[in-house]
Amino acid sequence: MHSVETKCVLVIDENLPLGLIANTAAILGVTLGKEAPEIVGEDVADLSGVEHAGIVKNPIPILKGDTGLLHQLRDKTMTDKFSDLTVVDFSNAAQRCKTYEEYIAKLQEKSKSDYQYYGLGIYGEKKKVNRLTGSLALLR
Repeated sequence: MHSVETKCVLVIDENLPLGLIANTAAILGVTLGKEAPEIVGEDVADLSGVEHAGIVKNPIPILKGDTGLLHQLRDKTMTDKFSDLTVVDFSNAAQRCKTYEEYIAKLQEKSKSDYQYYGLGIYGEKKKVNRLTGSLALLR
């Protein structure tokens, strides 16, 4: 991805309670950092010598959607046209799970039509990300 201009966005269900919106954004951000570590900059020392961990290199807009839109976007990202994008999702399959093992078991019992997406993180070629999300408004 280094030779093309890239973009990263989060699309979150605007109908979720504020706490769940914040939680969804945090989880998607951590997962994107794992899946696409190049979006995180190097550590930086300030003038007093205090070391600060690297943060994302570019802004990550948080866009609003709803359940139907999130399913449509996820389906589109699974087509050949968008297969080179990094896409992470967070759904109600994780709701009320106390352990990761519980989440795995719950997710493996369901198909994608059985759960509600809370949000998607999409990263990759800017033109493709814009094609998918360019018409979406910011979540405010």
